[in-house]
Amino acid sequence: MKKNERLETWLTEWDVEKNSLLPREYRAFFHCFNAGDFYEAHDVLEHLWLQCGDENRSFYQALIQFAGAFVHLQKHALYPEHPTHRRRLCPGARLFALADARLAAYPAVHLNLNLLEVRGLCALWSQRALRVGTDTERTLESPLTAFDPPQLVLS
Repeated sequence: MKKNERLETWLTEWDVEKNSLLPREYRAFFHCFNAGDFYEAHDVLEHLWLQCGDENRSFYQALIQFAGAFVHLQKHALYPEHPTHRRRLCPGARLFALADARLAAYPAVHLNLNLLEVRGLCALWSQRALRVGTDTERTLESPLTAFDPPQLVLS
């Protein structure tokens, strides 16, 4: 079974709010993200983004980048001595900046998400990643070891 087929099967089984006005992939993104499944959150929203042709395409891409940044932080936290994963903090910070720049084009609340809060999280977590990522002695903890990841809430 191909990735898109597996994802479609999971979404169909997962989606209990079939009458929601928000796309199921969008709602599933929050479910996965808040469970700490950042890669899966990225993947499920990418499924929607690839099909999107309206004004929300860049918005979805920003959230994909936001989750992707946490993938970098998570890999760093899990494998701090790994030759590749120990260098993921600065790329994670860049993804936070890219996400923030895309979100700036949208109103304060978009698709029931407080973007001022998310943009604040981009700045905070980018700062945390860069603080550790530029520490030459690596004496500081990984951001995801030192702090709990945020929970994203739809209004």
